Amino acid sequence: MKTIQPDSLVTLNIRIADAETSTVMHSTFEATPLTLKFGAGELMASIEQRMLGLQEGVQQSFDLQSGEAFGAYRRELVERVAREHIPAEMNIQADTVYAFPAPDGSSYPGLVRELTDSYALVDFNHPLAGRSVRVDVQVVGVI
Repeated sequence: MKTIQPDSLVTLNIRIADAETSTVMHSTFEATPLTLKFGAGELMASIEQRMLGLQEGVQQSFDLQSGEAFGAYRRELVERVAREHIPAEMNIQADTVYAFPAPDGSSYPGLVRELTDSYALVDFNHPLAGRSVRVDVQVVGVI
């Protein structure tokens, strides 16, 4: 059986969930497995490190401690955005994630935590920032 090396091409199923609430944030188990190149930045380094040496056919679960997967929760990434700076066509609502435009033309996902007539309180942290994460992987194939 082949084992995962730092430069392997790997086909796998992966599930990433909040370790405390078991809320699944991403899963390929119910869809098509991913194929990716280890060491190419296609998968978080903290997950790749835990998978090195795993063999084809193995299914394993592991936990990443608070902040290890998606970084620390940063209060400075929670911003009050004036309603006048939010495009009207976005039709934003509280407790919803939107892609907010940046001055350079890119966009950033943000969760609208609070909405008033004058501003939106937007959290630009990843939903799992500062949280422990449970990762389930199934190694389908290794090249």
